[in-house]
Amino acid sequence: MKINPDKCVACGNCTYVCPMGAIYIDPARQRATINDDECVECYTCFNGLSQEHLPPTLVRLVRKTFAAMRIRFDPEPDVCPTAAFEPNDLVWPRVVRRAFSDPRVPHESTGVEGRGTEEVKTNDITGRVKLGEAGLTIELGRPGVGVRFHEIQEMCSALARVNVAFEKKNPITSLMTDVPTGTLREDILDEKVMSAIIEIKVTADRIEEIINVVRSVEKRISTVVAIGVGVRCDPDGEDRIVAPILERLGYNLERAKTNTGMGRVIPLTVEPEKELAKA
Repeated sequence: MKINPDKCVACGNCTYVCPMGAIYIDPARQRATINDDECVECYTCFNGLSQEHLPPTLVRLVRKTFAAMRIRFDPEPDVCPTAAFEPNDLVWPRVVRRAFSDPRVPHESTGVEGRGTEEVKTNDITGRVKLGEAGLTIELGRPGVGVRFHEIQEMCSALARVNVAFEKKNPITSLMTDVPTGTLREDILDEKVMSAIIEIKVTADRIEEIINVVRSVEKRISTVVAIGVGVRCDPDGEDRIVAPILERLGYNLERAKTNTGMGRVIPLTVEPEKELAKA
């Protein structure tokens, strides 16, 4: 994202909407400026601010006149009066910033918008997580902190050393040059994104081991780490396998999402089109 200096009137409205705090008023230039290194190309400023398209010269004149008369002028906080924001033509590797930061953009590797992963939320249809297993989502960067790929690399490498299997249908996995070691592409390591999810699956007896690995890495990186756990409930709708392990580790569990089993698994031996035709 860039701010057109010919249009910007330094009203400061945009500095409040940036979740990364990457926009500031440059006192020397008297213009709003974006710190390109901190910007994650989430387009919150471009999409979140109303654009009024007022003449910049007129707006500056009004602001100066009010200032000279010592009249306080508070513009609406959700408006860019001159529509000064202009998207950049993003190229590789910077384009990965928007893919992981703008929830309206689908990831090329999965076709899924947001962070690009369906995670274990679709387990009632996909059957990816069985009874006695746990689908772990390790999210880095959210809320409002962001994460560099070299920090994601550190987490992936640590998990790979304890022989976890990374979910294939996941954008982070698609960016690995060596999946068994969790090695990411070298040309993206300095890029920053809003958040990213590493997705793995383990048996219940390995949950404590994996959580200890995540906790150890969390102490070495400068971002926020959140762990999500997806399980399959028993016929009574309860989890009597994974929940006791997490409670013993000190977690107060909250059931975030419950899939009601409205879908059904499509057999791999049947072509999806034919199966849908029967439904």
